[in-house]
This record gives sequence, C-alpha cells and structure tokens, in this order.
Amino acid sequence: MNNFLPITKADMEARGWEQPDFVYVIGDAYVDHPSFGHAIISRVLEANGYKVAIISQPDWKDKRSVMTFGRPRLGFLVTGGNMDSMVNHYFVSKKRRPTDAYTPGGVMGKRPDYATIVYCNLIRQAYKDVPIIIGGIEASLRRMAHYDYWSNKVKRSILLDSQADLLLYGMGERSIVEVADALDSGIAIGDLTFVDGTAYRTESLESVYDAEILPSYEEILADKRTYAKSFYTQYRNADPFFGKRMAEPYDRCYVVQNPPQKPLSTSEMDRVYSLNYMGGPHPSHEKEGGVAAISEVKFSLVSSRGCFGACHFCALAFHQGRIIQSRSHASLIQEAEKMTWDPDFKGYIHDVGGPTANFRFPACEKQLKYGACPDKTCLAPEPCKNLKVDHKDYLSLLRKLRQLPRVKKVFIRSGVRFDYLMLDPDDTFFRELVEHHVSGQLKVAPEHVSPPVLKRMGKANHQVYKRFAEKYTRLNEELGKKQFLVPYLMSSHPGSTLKDAVALAEYLRDLGYMPEQVQDFYPTPSTISTCMYYTGLDPRTMEKVHVPNNPHEKAMQRALIQYRKPNNAELVREALIKAGREDLIGHGPKCLVRPERPENRGRKPGEQSRGRGTESRFNNRKPAREDGRSTGKKERKGPQKEASKTGRSAPRKKH
Repeated sequence: MNNFLPITKADMEARGWEQPDFVYVIGDAYVDHPSFGHAIISRVLEANGYKVAIISQPDWKDKRSVMTFGRPRLGFLVTGGNMDSMVNHYFVSKKRRPTDAYTPGGVMGKRPDYATIVYCNLIRQAYKDVPIIIGGIEASLRRMAHYDYWSNKVKRSILLDSQADLLLYGMGERSIVEVADALDSGIAIGDLTFVDGTAYRTESLESVYDAEILPSYEEILADKRTYAKSFYTQYRNADPFFGKRMAEPYDRCYVVQNPPQKPLSTSEMDRVYSLNYMGGPHPSHEKEGGVAAISEVKFSLVSSRGCFGACHFCALAFHQGRIIQSRSHASLIQEAEKMTWDPDFKGYIHDVGGPTANFRFPACEKQLKYGACPDKTCLAPEPCKNLKVDHKDYLSLLRKLRQLPRVKKVFIRSGVRFDYLMLDPDDTFFRELVEHHVSGQLKVAPEHVSPPVLKRMGKANHQVYKRFAEKYTRLNEELGKKQFLVPYLMSSHPGSTLKDAVALAEYLRDLGYMPEQVQDFYPTPSTISTCMYYTGLDPRTMEKVHVPNNPHEKAMQRALIQYRKPNNAELVREALIKAGREDLIGHGPKCLVRPERPENRGRKPGEQSRGRGTESRFNNRKPAREDGRSTGKKERKGPQKEASKTGRSAPRKKH
C-alpha cells in the first residue's frame, strides 16, 4: 500500500484534501524512514492531526516549483536536508563532490548551495507573507552568527538571510507540535516567541526580560577574540536544563534564541519511532535510480540520540545535545521484527546505535536534573568521577535481537566509544562485541596520537587506544576470529603541527599500517574546533592555537600519514626537513622516506620518477593489524576519499 504523504496535487486530492496545513520543502529525496529528519517531522505532525504535503528538491530557479499545493493553511516548513548542503556538495578541499547520496540516482546539483536560504527566498517570491519555519542540521548549526568555511566569512544568523519567521534547532519533535498548535489556535507567527528550542527575529527586546546579550554581529566581525567568546557562551548554553535565553544584536534587529527543548522520555522516543513510516524512498524515485543513502540505514535501528563524548570537531553536542535519550527494548524489537519481513532483508541488522553505539543512558544521574556540566566533559581528557559506565542494558538488547527468527547477524557500525568501553570492569560486552557484532573490521576513532592535538580534539589519551587495540587483538585470538581494527585518523586539526604529524607517521610506521583514507579536518559550522580554525584561539581558555590552514602545510600533514605512497615522497621529505627530522630520511628501518634520487631533483612533488619508485620497498607491505602483524590481505588500491566528521561519506542516523 502506498501511504506516502502527497508529493503532487493529485495525491492531495486523492486524500480528499482541499489544502494542506503545511507544505514541507526538503533538500533531499523524499525518504519515509525515521533516519531522515523530514520523515520524522512530517509523521509527528500527521500523528497530531495535521495535513503535510512534501515538495522534494524543487527547482530553485523557478518559484512555481514551490507552488505545487498552493498556499498552505498554516505555513511552509523548510529543511536543507539530512546534511548541511555545503558539506553535501563539497570536499574539505572545496572541490565539488561527484555524487549526492541523498538525491535519486546520486545526481549532483539537484539542490542549491545554502539550500535552506535559497528555498526560503523562493517561497518569499511566491507568497510574501506566508509563515516560514526552518529546521534541520543546516538551520540548527547556523542559528546565530557563525563562521562559514566555504566563503571564509562570518555569516549572519540564517534566520536573517533566509527571511524565515522561526527557526527550530536541535531535535524538533516537541517544538514543531507546539508551533503547529499555536498557529492552529490563531496565534500569529510573529508572536511565537515562547517555544523552547526555537530562535526568532525581533526589532526590540522590550518583552525579552531574561536574555543574555551576546556581542553584536558588528563586534564579532571586527574581533576574532570577541567571536570566540561569543561562540563559547552559546556552546555553554546548549543544555536544556540550565541553558539561558540569548539575544544577538544586529544593525536593526535582534536574533533571540530560546533555551533548548528538554530531552524526550523513553516513551516519547518510542512513539516517534512507531509512527506510520513506509520505510524507504518514495516510489517515484525508483525510476530515477533510487536513493543511495537508504542502503545502510534501511535495516538499522536507531537506539539512542545525543552524545556525551563531546568531541570538539563534532556538532552533535550543539545539535542533539550531550544528554542521551534512548528507546525501550520493546520498541526496538518490534521494529526489528517488522524489518525481518521486508522482501529485501537478508538476515543482517546493519547497526544498532546512534551517534555513539554504546551510549544508552545519560553519563551520570545528575544530568537529568541539572544538565551536563558546562565547564567539564564526561570522558576526556580524563573520565569524570561521576561517569556511570555500564553496558548491561545494551548487551541485553543485542542478545534479544540476535535471538529473533530470521536474524542471522546483528552488527554495530555506528561507532563504539573505545575509551568508555575500556572503563567497564566487566569485559562481557567487549567479548560479545568481538564474537557477534563485528562485520570483519571494527572502525573506531582515535583520531591522533599526539597529546597536544588530542587535547584540542577533546579525545582520550592515546595510551587508552593502545590498550583497547591490544585487548581487541587478544579477544580475537581467544575466539578464533580474524577481524581487524580500522582507526579513523585526522590530519590538520587545529593544534596539529608538522612535528605532531611526524609523530603520527612514526606510530603508523611502527604499526606497519597505512590508512587507505585520510580525513582532513573539516571546519563545519558551530563546533569548538571550527572556532579554533577561524580565530586561532581555543574558546575555552583563549589560548593561542596553531592552525594548519595553508593548503601546502595541510598537504604535507596528509602525506605524512600516507608516507609510503610514492607520490607523497617529495612532500614527506619537505615536511621532515621543516620539522627538523631529517633523521627519518634515509635507508634505515626507522626511516619514513628514502633520500631524493639525484635525477629527480628539481621535479615537482607528485611527478612520476624515472625507474623504480623510491618507496617501492614499502608498497609491497600488507596492511597490518593493530598489533603490527600482517592481515594476509593485499592492500586495496583506490582514490582517497575526503569526508566530514558529521558524515564520514555515509548517512548518519540523525536529523
């Protein structure tokens, strides 16, 4: 049965509607699955009695494309998509990505850059005074003035550039219903100033009695130190229990951000995921080539949201928050049982998790009463003494899912926080993770080895990762498994010097491992790391931070991580000389690169040398396990892929 929401006027009329309450303009293909934000928001509204019609990827050059259903009764909803449209479109190098996993057929260019702004301005051309409400990751992370990497400028709140009336930030299930009910009762959109989890524009603060006034847009444009202080004030107030109302002054108005919405209870989460989702893309997308983004999440389960890991390069703390919200076992098992009857189900549940798979509950008992500590983190650089470490509930859930009929394997792919896992004195979960839930290789994110860099990243000490890797190897041997560990590593993060990059290269040399993919730091909106990148200051301490933003230095840091590649030889030599580590240039077992051949002097980095490559002895090595031993597999060759931390080139289960 096709029970998708209307995407054409004929669909709407078939339902007997004369007019929708809301028209939802989305930057993605229409996928009615709870891993897609537009699916959740539209089904939550439907469950509360509202009529929602969908316009997917309208032609942003033609205002008629947003007039499919005429003027909605209550307003337009607009989202740029499951990813920020700029991250979706560009590598960190600012080169255009070749495909878009959220567009039918992977076609790039079906949505504009800065999609939320463009769609809203298109609607304003068609309907001058219709209420426009924006949300999703793009709006959420740009809700106040923010540094925009792609234009290399500090941009105004997206509310102003989009001409929208209201912005919903974070996870919007509660706030969208409050807004809909208010509009339905006759309250004007301009009077909706009281809903938590929203931001709005106002010409006066006369009725805003309790806001903390941030520096003005002009002030943060003029001084990077002021920008850093303003950003960190916002970051510290992203908690739903103690977050303050904030007002950011502009030339002729203020943008006011209300405190965040409170976390959903388990029963509320269960209700959200029990709604009438169709479970996949709209049938109209099939003839267009399907939607690649559904492939990994179709047979995955979202068990939680939020993350108290609070890595500084990740926007989750600013968007979903640091307080974990989770679904009940009954809700997840019911969804899994339904999943097993899908004709395409082959017996494998691809994932059970969220931003961090092994976070099932708040970090400590205090968080649900007082919120997450504004000036402390739960895990790094050292774990908080109040941190509650317990995998029993998650393990129990996985055992129940493994026992379901028609389920062959239950994998965990959304990421395991290894430092949290190592704090658990009971290794039962670790053992069962290795025995039952790894699909050949386990991907984890140590990111770096240098203590100063890890400090700027908000990550645990590297010794924790080493102990984890050793234990992982030992458990695989005990269980007779041949499974490998794939560490995500990041180059050019703020704080990383060439000496730090050399230290990482030496670690990889000793490990006998060269990563196939290297992730350059991607300055996405509203992260602590992005603030460091733009200002050169750590906003928490106002200390100066080295920022490798020169393209050549970034190329050298990336080349050091993949020092065995022949094309990287010149860059590696140059980096080692600049870092004062010429001792690593030579023929010895500890050297990273051989001396330059006389006949190759004067060649540009990356040019093909004559004869045998200078790094040929390294290229014959097989990839290694974390303990340094060979996997016995030939190293795969292929183009390096750049990816953002928020995306990893694969869809995340968030909205």
